[in-house]
Amino acid sequence: MNKPVIVAAKRTPFGKYGGALRTLEPDMLLKPLLQHLIEQCPELKHRTDDVILGNVVGNGGNIARKSLLEAGLSETIPGVTLDRQCGSGLEAILYACRMIQAGAGQIYLAGGVESTSRAPWKIKRPQSVYDTAMPEVYERASFAPEGQDPSMIEAAENVAQHYAITREAQDHFAYQSHQRTMQAYEEGHLVDEILPLTVKGQRVDMDESVKPRLRMKLLARMKPLLPGGTVTAGNCCMKNDGAVILLVMEEHTAQALGYHHGLQFVDGLTKGVDPTLLGIGPIPTVETLLERNQTRMKDIEAVELNEAFASQVLACQRELGISEAQLNRWGGAIATGHPYGASGAALVTRLFNMNCDGLTLATMGIGGGMGNAILFRPWT
Repeated sequence: MNKPVIVAAKRTPFGKYGGALRTLEPDMLLKPLLQHLIEQCPELKHRTDDVILGNVVGNGGNIARKSLLEAGLSETIPGVTLDRQCGSGLEAILYACRMIQAGAGQIYLAGGVESTSRAPWKIKRPQSVYDTAMPEVYERASFAPEGQDPSMIEAAENVAQHYAITREAQDHFAYQSHQRTMQAYEEGHLVDEILPLTVKGQRVDMDESVKPRLRMKLLARMKPLLPGGTVTAGNCCMKNDGAVILLVMEEHTAQALGYHHGLQFVDGLTKGVDPTLLGIGPIPTVETLLERNQTRMKDIEAVELNEAFASQVLACQRELGISEAQLNRWGGAIATGHPYGASGAALVTRLFNMNCDGLTLATMGIGGGMGNAILFRPWT
């Protein structure tokens, strides 16, 4: 079976909803990343077999195809856009790796993009063409049948109650995420991960959601988003804009093109869970993945688990036996932000730039009650 390896990985800074990247459509967020990779490896312009991207709230119309043409890749290269909600970016990487394993191609660009700031308004179509009622605007489509489709905040509360995750624990985790992220910036760990952008003459080189001056006292003062709840704006992620691209190749092709370092794909999968507890998707997914590969959590050097909300991460950490030293060493989405379709790819980008010596794992909880995960080993 062919061996897929990841040999390059970059992301944009993540902007806040309505922030510095608010004017950029998804294809314009992706364009500089794609052009950066083409500059590093000109062969990509004509030899890429496919561009596979995750996207959730975009305009439709196959963002992957439009983006690759905007970036100057050959018109002979196809593109496909995937939507597995928050897991879309990680799913795109999984698809690329499976395509290489199957012998369908040798070079893929995979990742994700999201602009919550540019997301189109959604309007329900009336039952009758003669209906004169005012149009009904809605934020998102249903992920599950009625009664099984909580809002993200409701789902976070469900997880907190089901797993007895306290408000104090959630706030402490959120504080730690910001602290770890700031430390990673200060120590220079994120320099190779982020490609700075210039938007209307302004250089953007840092995630906008990070709060350097955040203190536990402020988190403790924040009101719950639901009456009597524990989830606040401080202990869950923000809506964000951003893009991520990774270069996935068949091992021998990568070597022939001069690449000798990166991540080797080991295995990956996606599983479903109770939609009302959607944040716990990583639990059965990771358990199955580790069992299938005869691996234990203690054998994993680093785990990147998306921080949609603190209660979810803490529940997964406890149930999977992930240590503090393994989990989100450089912070996570509570601090950096969660551009839905790009976040899973951002986890792998972080693992790529960590240069770990052992096995690493990226995993996402997904709207509608799912989880996906990919296991990697170093490739040298």
